Amino acid sequence: SLDTNIQYLIKNELEKALKTFKAKGAASLLMNSHNGEVLSLVSLPDYNINKRVDLRDKTLMNKITKGVFELGSIFKTFTVALAIEKNLVTPETIISNIPRKIKCSVHQISDIKQFPKDLSVEDILIRSSNIGTLILAQKVGEQKYKKFIRETNLLSTPEFQLEELGTPLSFKWNKCKLETISYGHGIAVTPLQAAATYATLSNGGNLIKPTIVKKNISAKKKIISSKTSEEINSILRKVVTEKEGTASLANIYGYDVGGKTGTSQKYGKEKENLNTFISVFPSQNPKYVL
Repeated sequence: SLDTNIQYLIKNELEKALKTFKAKGAASLLMNSHNGEVLSLVSLPDYNINKRVDLRDKTLMNKITKGVFELGSIFKTFTVALAIEKNLVTPETIISNIPRKIKCSVHQISDIKQFPKDLSVEDILIRSSNIGTLILAQKVGEQKYKKFIRETNLLSTPEFQLEELGTPLSFKWNKCKLETISYGHGIAVTPLQAAATYATLSNGGNLIKPTIVKKNISAKKKIISSKTSEEINSILRKVVTEKEGTASLANIYGYDVGGKTGTSQKYGKEKENLNTFISVFPSQNPKYVL
């Protein structure tokens, strides 16, 4: 299913970004969101596969399939989708009196910047509020969230036609786990699985399996309703188009991109971040996830 032209173009963009951001590595996955066919998969830095005997450097691993990362705020989309799917809220529902900080077990959770104390559900995702998302997760509850993670295989080793596969880190559902997972902290998965879950949420709710073999299998298992999927696509578009959205740089004319940004800190290295953007397009009826 790989397209060498797209592969070439994306690799060029990533190489430019490595220089721009003085980054240690970069990776990208472009996938058909209806059948899981992978059109491009790039991980940098790369190497000459004919001279790999002495390779030991972890930065050379396939970050999309093998890398297991805390992906941050991209998880907020899952929380919002669940709250809407369970009829607990609509995108327009106002969550009132959102506190600046919340004490959760031994942790103090806050937002990076100051938001209005009343936000609609869609604004919580558009502006990327940790506290707002946490409140929605508490409405959803631990059992429903666990079921979603199980159904989307987010914590399983991915099934894929490459040997280089990572296994998400296991954890205990102790105090505050639901709250931190709601905004993407304390849960580490492969970018491959995160993208597959976005494909599922944006394609009408049908679970897909990523593949590099062309075989046009239509998805059968439904995770969320088509209505919820449409509402999520609409909100993801606003993340890109609205003034308060976190992804305005992705507003490329003619592509109708929707998506969500994510940032997380590297363990033990406070000055190093992992930055993520998962997008779907065209947002009215997404055909691709990137």
